[in-house]
Amino acid sequence: MTPLRVIIVDDEPLARRRLEALLKDEAEIEIAAECEDGASAVAAVKRLSPDVMFLDVQMPGLDGFDVIEALGPARCPAVVFVTAYDEYALKAFDVHAIDYLLKPFDRKRLRQALSRARALALNDREVGRRLIAVIADLRAGRPPERIAVKSRGRVYFVRADEIGWIEASGHYLTLHVGRDQHLIRGTIKEIESRLDRDRFVRVHRSTIVNVDHIKELLPSFHGEYVIVLRDGTRVSSSRGNSVRLQAIIGGGRCSTSRVTR
Repeated sequence: MTPLRVIIVDDEPLARRRLEALLKDEAEIEIAAECEDGASAVAAVKRLSPDVMFLDVQMPGLDGFDVIEALGPARCPAVVFVTAYDEYALKAFDVHAIDYLLKPFDRKRLRQALSRARALALNDREVGRRLIAVIADLRAGRPPERIAVKSRGRVYFVRADEIGWIEASGHYLTLHVGRDQHLIRGTIKEIESRLDRDRFVRVHRSTIVNVDHIKELLPSFHGEYVIVLRDGTRVSSSRGNSVRLQAIIGGGRCSTSRVTR
């Protein structure tokens, strides 16, 4: 049997090493490359033409879906998504017959994915088209109810409605959930595009606030606000981003019992 040439794409070194170790124990598998980000994955696929790509969905910069779109249906190999997504996203994968490994996964589930990936790589000429279709469905889908947090090889979830505010620093984001803080990789622009825009408003170039957690809005200078959250945290809105806050107030999104103008 011809070896199945695979590449591993994940921004977490521990996750890459674990998947590599599992794959090396499997017969007829050749690991052609390991990539730590989406840009290097696109380059590796174009250079190496692998049969299968194990692709992490959530990565900073180009995420897994961006990688597929950058390659296009003609260049993309069979893909096994490695994901921590919720049931809504997994249903979309199932509808389009695209396989996934839900973190954390075991050897038995990996072998199932390998068997299916081999069949797709050899026989399914429509796999590229179906990959694009599943991404279109997810791009147009509802905002996530949970945010996956990856830490030391573990994945756990934070409910979106429990996040009071989000603070960005470079390619990292801090999710503030009550007294807890959760660090994830990503940019403010990326997470803003995913979140419910009726609930989360960007109030500063590096800050997003959950309007359901706002207790008071205190007018500041030149149309700016000091935002007081229910836990007492204070964050400032910039002048340009205060417009959306004003629209939320005017639209009744925040009740006057919780927001002081």
